[in-house]
Amino acid sequence: MTDSVKPRAARANDKRRRLTAAAAQVLHEQGVERTTLADIARVADVPVGNVYYYFKTKDELVHAALSEHSAHLDQLTSRLDRLPDPRDRLKALIEAWVGQRDTAARYGCPTGTLAVEVDKRTDGTLDTEAGAVIRQLLDWAGHQFRALGLPDPDDLAVTLVSGYQGMSLLANALRDPDIMTRQGARLLHWLDSLQAPDQTS
Repeated sequence: MTDSVKPRAARANDKRRRLTAAAAQVLHEQGVERTTLADIARVADVPVGNVYYYFKTKDELVHAALSEHSAHLDQLTSRLDRLPDPRDRLKALIEAWVGQRDTAARYGCPTGTLAVEVDKRTDGTLDTEAGAVIRQLLDWAGHQFRALGLPDPDDLAVTLVSGYQGMSLLANALRDPDIMTRQGARLLHWLDSLQAPDQTS
């Protein structure tokens, strides 16, 4: 069905969805300050005048991008939750990160880089919203460590996510995707080394 024959509400929802996805992509690739509404309209294939109908300000687009990152994280963790073993879920998460090594080397972590950028601004609450997406990941990882019966599961989650953020930052700064591969392997080895107290001899 082409745009011209879709019901009006469906066309509006489709445009908003395309703009939201484009905002997540362009803000990741260019950063908040360098991105214009015209950039996002072009990637979304939506007339730039239409952008203002859905999003009045760039901040609203940043909010939409953060919602998109949150939705992507939900989709990823939902897929991982199908694996029966929590350790395998965590390993699959690391493998997913490493699978994005070329993107990370070029642009950094989508949520992490956005969180750093909006934190430097004095207006709005976008920094809190960016932090909430990272908290979402920490909570999921902490739940996996808790299911494994490991002590200090929330601290282990911080270690894991810190490892990801660090290797993303370095891969980006040095334009070296192999950092993600090597550090991902170290994280996998670290996961294998963790044993619940009743499993140690």
